[in-house]
Amino acid sequence: MALSLGPLAIHWYGLAYVAGIMLGWLYARRMANTPSLWPNDTPAMTAVHLDDFIVWISAGIVLGGRIGYVLFYDFASVAAEPIRALQIWNGGMSFHGGFLGSTIAMLIFARRHNIRIWSLFDVVAAVVPIGVFFGRIANFVNGELWGRITDVPWAIVFPTGGPFARHPSQLYEAGLEGLALFVLLAILVYRFRALKMPGLVTGAFVSFYAVARIVVELFREPDAQLGYLLGTNWLTMGMVLSLPMLLAGLWAMVRARTAAGRQELSR
Repeated sequence: MALSLGPLAIHWYGLAYVAGIMLGWLYARRMANTPSLWPNDTPAMTAVHLDDFIVWISAGIVLGGRIGYVLFYDFASVAAEPIRALQIWNGGMSFHGGFLGSTIAMLIFARRHNIRIWSLFDVVAAVVPIGVFFGRIANFVNGELWGRITDVPWAIVFPTGGPFARHPSQLYEAGLEGLALFVLLAILVYRFRALKMPGLVTGAFVSFYAVARIVVELFREPDAQLGYLLGTNWLTMGMVLSLPMLLAGLWAMVRARTAAGRQELSR
């Protein structure tokens, strides 16, 4: 808990969501207000669109993240005790669920406002690492989702992780899925004008995130109620859910390059 004001409790995870969404919104507005980044120097959306969209994406992230956690990681417990689905402090959120929820929100919003869906995907993909970074830092501060037992010099004994020194896997994720991915996508957007090829930024985000998540899963302790899968001592649910993301991301990049090539030939 970050702060308690009488009956009002403010949690680090909640602050992380607010910081990620607000900073992402500001960054998205900057992209929308820079015509030179877009095909034919015409932004696919306006700042007003993004002002409305922040409500949609917030709902998609929160609802999708919670439903995803229940379905992917805690279904047996919730089936036995349904009220547990509303107890966010029992388990929390799933990135993969939030990814699906936000995708549905984007599809509906783009259709209602006649916005090119791949361009909306690209803008959101470029800002998501901001939220991922703050979310993983909150995980670290809360002492949750810690890593596997290790003897590396930077290992940490978490209050909730027993007397064992563990990998600070939350910081690994903050660095790879957050900071490194944000920088990579920013270079694509501002140096290589990737928004001119709708879908390229989206594909790069999904692919890099999937690879980074699979790598970090090698150091992260799996959820206690699931453990390792298929009798292995390494395969986790996070890896399984990331594999289709990797394939989808690669497909999106190929599709974006192919579509851009066709458009160039038609001129």
